[in-house]
Amino acid sequence: MQVVASGILGRAAPGTDRACLTFPSVTALADGRLLATLRAGDEKDSAREGIEAYSSVDGGANWVGPTHPFVAPELQGRSGSLKLCYITELAPGRLVAAAMWVDRTSFPGKPLFNAETEGCLPMAILLSNSDDNGATWSAWRQVPMPEEIGPPSLTSPLLRLRDGRLAMSIETNKTYLDRSRWRQRAVFLLSDDEGVTWSTPTTVAEDPEGRIFNWDLRCGVAPDGRIVSFAWTYDSRTTSYLNINRRVSDDGGLSWAGPEDIGVADQAARPAIFADGSMVLAWVDSFGSRSIRARHAADIAAPLGDEVVVYAHPQPEATSAGTGEMLSSMGLWNFGLPSATALPDGDALVVYYAGETGALDVRWARLRR
Repeated sequence: MQVVASGILGRAAPGTDRACLTFPSVTALADGRLLATLRAGDEKDSAREGIEAYSSVDGGANWVGPTHPFVAPELQGRSGSLKLCYITELAPGRLVAAAMWVDRTSFPGKPLFNAETEGCLPMAILLSNSDDNGATWSAWRQVPMPEEIGPPSLTSPLLRLRDGRLAMSIETNKTYLDRSRWRQRAVFLLSDDEGVTWSTPTTVAEDPEGRIFNWDLRCGVAPDGRIVSFAWTYDSRTTSYLNINRRVSDDGGLSWAGPEDIGVADQAARPAIFADGSMVLAWVDSFGSRSIRARHAADIAAPLGDEVVVYAHPQPEATSAGTGEMLSSMGLWNFGLPSATALPDGDALVVYYAGETGALDVRWARLRR
């Protein structure tokens, strides 16, 4: 596997509300276009953040944008910001956008994550539909969440399962002032009516002892209907990262095989899964090589094969810290959040953010297997 092309999808504008571009995602549409979304803000966490959209008609070599089709609504009289937005194609011409909304009213001026309690600001998951291939979008509608979820984190685009259902990957959190022990888990919610209603949560990844956290679950669906998930795995007792864990479901997300250590550590990307069932997985190596790397596998459950460096960061290695300190200092991390998309010609497109503090671009790399 090799990187055959690379470039800038969205260029930061230092000193503006577009200084920090993060959370990129690309959807390959049935008409051949690529549709990308990313989060733009003056800092990596800010009330002055919003969603930008871009499109490409040449496989990602050139991008048109940004446009701003999504505006953060008020919910129950509270203003907020959109932290991320993912787009899924339901059918040719029919799209659904899933966004994570952050309440910026209840705790004015406070950061998303409370380093003292390990709690999060109030959040909500919003959905919007387009019946004209993204030209226009419906008003946002909020997805009801059970109280047990707490502030919900959206960790992947909505998955279109083989039987037509949708799956939503959600990570649980504590409320902002909650000082109780954090028992984190990742769950799926399922919908059989294209997102109008959703099931109760089904657990995908959880440590019964509450010690191991399964963060940022990145998911994909194979042509045969199996679902694969990759978890950024963290030991809260030793405050250290473990290797990424892979889980596979062969019944539409209702049950999952046990976690499998895939031999590399840190944060996984959304996998690019191809029509032949093979996969490209990218991930961030923050504390070792300080790079974004990728490997190919013949199947979503197969061992990872040859490796390629997608991006190498020039700065020295980061240092480890306690859970609260580590999460609250995310603004110091200057590369990451990769996401991979399978392209119609058999290549994979990996998007990620990288740059310097106060100037983070979103970049792309085309990988050939």
